[in-house]
Amino acid sequence: MAHIIRRKTPAVSIGSMTMGSDFPVLIQSMTDTPTADATATVEQTLELVESGCELVRWTINDDAAANGAVEAIGRLRAAGITTPIAGDFHFNGHLLLQKHPDLAAGLDKYRINPGNVGRMREQDDPFSAMIKIAVDNGKAVRIGVNWGSLDRDLLAELMDRNTAAASPSSVRQIIMDAIVQSALESARRAIECGLPEEKLVLSAKLSVLQDMVEVYERLARECDYVLHLGLTEAGSGVKGITASSAALAILLQKGIGDTIRVSLTPEPGTARSREVAVCQELLQSMGLRYFIASVTSCPGCGRTKSAYFQELSGSIREYVALRMPVWRAQYKGVEQLKIAVMGCVVNGPGESRHADIGISLPGRAEDPSAPVYIDGEKSVVLKGEQIKEEFIALLENYVVRRFGG
Repeated sequence: MAHIIRRKTPAVSIGSMTMGSDFPVLIQSMTDTPTADATATVEQTLELVESGCELVRWTINDDAAANGAVEAIGRLRAAGITTPIAGDFHFNGHLLLQKHPDLAAGLDKYRINPGNVGRMREQDDPFSAMIKIAVDNGKAVRIGVNWGSLDRDLLAELMDRNTAAASPSSVRQIIMDAIVQSALESARRAIECGLPEEKLVLSAKLSVLQDMVEVYERLARECDYVLHLGLTEAGSGVKGITASSAALAILLQKGIGDTIRVSLTPEPGTARSREVAVCQELLQSMGLRYFIASVTSCPGCGRTKSAYFQELSGSIREYVALRMPVWRAQYKGVEQLKIAVMGCVVNGPGESRHADIGISLPGRAEDPSAPVYIDGEKSVVLKGEQIKEEFIALLENYVVRRFGG
C-alpha cells in the first residue's frame, strides 16, 4: 500500500469512469489519427483501450472530424466499449457543438483551451457557450491551459501591470501567474455558467519541468478541483519518457494529480499505446496502482554469466506479460506479485528473499546451481539445462497457491 497522501478532490464522473482523490489515478492518451477517418480512429482507440488507457481524447477541429467522431463513438459503443471519449476543441468548439448536437451528446468530456476559445468578456462568449452545452448534456469539462497558447489579452494585462510596478517581476514569473490565473478564472466562469464542480477538471501544460511543477503546486494550493497532469511537448524516446516521468513523479509524490498523460512524440514503428505503458510503469513503481506482476532483475556485471542471465530475465518478463491477462481474470491481486531474477551471489539471494518468488543464478566461478526462494525461504535448488522451464513451473504453482483462494 502506498504511503502517499493524495490532495483531497471531489469525485468527477466522466462517462463510465470516476476520477478524484478517492479513486485511482487514471491514465489518459490521445489519438493522432484524423478523426474524420472513423475507421482509423476506432482502430487506434481500441489499441489504447486494450493497453489500459482509461480515457481517450480525439481532435475535433471541423465538420468532417465532428461527423467522424459521431460515427466512431457509435461503433465503439455498439462493440461494448464504454471507455470515455473526450473531444479536444480549439477556436471553433462552440460552433461545432452547436451544429452537431449528436456530437455534444455522444462525447463524455469536452476539453477547452481558454487561450484559444476566446476571453470570457460577455455572457454569449464562445467559452460560456461551450460550458452551457456541457451543462445541458450533463458532460464533464477539462479546462486545459497551455503556455504555448496562453490568453494573449490576459498576458498583456499582467505584463502592463508588471511594467508599472515599483518592483517588477521576471517575465517567467508573469507567465506562471498568467497560467494560474487563466485556469482559476476559467473555472470560476464555468461554475458561474452552471457547471458543477463534480464535472470540472483543470490542467496547466508546460514543457519545462520545473515550471510545470511550480504551476501545479500553486493550483493545488489555490483550489480543490480535480487536476490532470502532463508535461506538454515532452519529446520522444528516452528524453520524452524521462522528462514526463520525472515531472509527474514529483507531483504525484506530493499527492497532486488525479489523472495523467505522458505525451510522447510518435516514433516510426512505435505504437501510440507506449504512452499508456509508461504511465502504468510510473504508477506501479510509485506504489499507486498495480497492473502487472513485477520482475526485479540486476543490471549484470563482470560476475554474471551475461548471456544466460539476460536470456532468462527476458524470458520471464515475456512469460509474465503473456500470462497476465489469464492470471488477472482468474486470480485476484496477482498484479502485486513480485518476482526476482538475479545474476550472481552478491545480491541474488537477498533480492530473491525480498521477492515473493525469486531465483539467484550462478555467476562466474560459482557453483552451477540456482537456488529458488519462495516467501523468503529457500525452497529448491535448480541445476542443468531446464532451469527456465522448472522455474516457470514453480512460478505457476505459486500463483495458484497464493492467489487462487
